[in-house]
Amino acid sequence: MRTKNQQAVPKGHIPVYVGEQADKKRYVVPLSYLSHPLFQDLLQRAEEEFGFNHPMGALTIPCTEEIFFSLTSELRC
Repeated sequence: MRTKNQQAVPKGHIPVYVGEQADKKRYVVPLSYLSHPLFQDLLQRAEEEFGFNHPMGALTIPCTEEIFFSLTSELRC
């Protein structure tokens, strides 16, 4: 059962939470990003900070939205 804040995730994508402290926003990214070395760096940081206990209930990436946008724009090219 989904809450009103959760939306369906398209096949081949994964939800992630990005942002500072309590001001995290949800984004949906293609699964293909997970294997990219730049995104792997973010995943490593998430593992170091949260382990497997992500406070938002989904993958939480500990970086600013600006860094996340910059990285995902590089991955789209």
